[in-house]
Amino acid sequence: MTDNDGSFRTGRRRHIARLALFVVFLFGMFYLVAVAGVIDVERVRDAIAATGPAAPFAYLVASAVLGAIFVPGPMLAAGSGLLFGPLVGTFVTLGSAVGTAIITSFLGRRAGRESARGLLGAERAERIDAQIERRGLWAVVGQRFVPGISDALASYVFGAFGVPLWQMAVGAFIGSAPRAFVYTALGASIGDLSAPLAYTAIAVWCATAIIGAFAAHRGYRSWRGRGTHLEPEAAEEGCPKPGK
Repeated sequence: MTDNDGSFRTGRRRHIARLALFVVFLFGMFYLVAVAGVIDVERVRDAIAATGPAAPFAYLVASAVLGAIFVPGPMLAAGSGLLFGPLVGTFVTLGSAVGTAIITSFLGRRAGRESARGLLGAERAERIDAQIERRGLWAVVGQRFVPGISDALASYVFGAFGVPLWQMAVGAFIGSAPRAFVYTALGASIGDLSAPLAYTAIAVWCATAIIGAFAAHRGYRSWRGRGTHLEPEAAEEGCPKPGK
């Protein structure tokens, strides 16, 4: 075995160990915050409400940070609606969603970008970079429409794969807008869920979920179709040409 082979394997093991440690850290934080509930969101909300006129900005910043450590977004958005009403609350929720996307993407890039590129290899990493340049923004938008996926976790992954911060910010703003309204409006209507605002929010949520599920299904079929199309080409490249 040459020194280059040894260096390659050592580097590969280092990249794998670094990514594994990052994943363990993220899932440990997710369990502590989203499952075990070590952060009292209600107490945070009460403390911010006492700040007076600065409360919307304070809640936006606090929600962005809490979202980055996996405090559930619907809970934060409902608190925004409860504190500030459906109009101001929706803008606060949307601002915090963009802030969370920027924070998580930046941390994901710093923690996992180098190792992800090292494992993928230079050629494959360049192809992914080209795809991100063309479709990264809409990948972020589409992810926000698909129900059941943690926005923070997805943003960490996007960052590790090198999605630029501006795409994360714009994509989060566009893709999070419907759900920002939905959960904020439900929070504002918590005392009367039979109000027209609550029914409107539920209708928007259903429409968003349907669009997201359809987009995810179509994207999966498109990916499968590209994979099937590439297989014959790869087989042809591996076959010797007639007469050679």
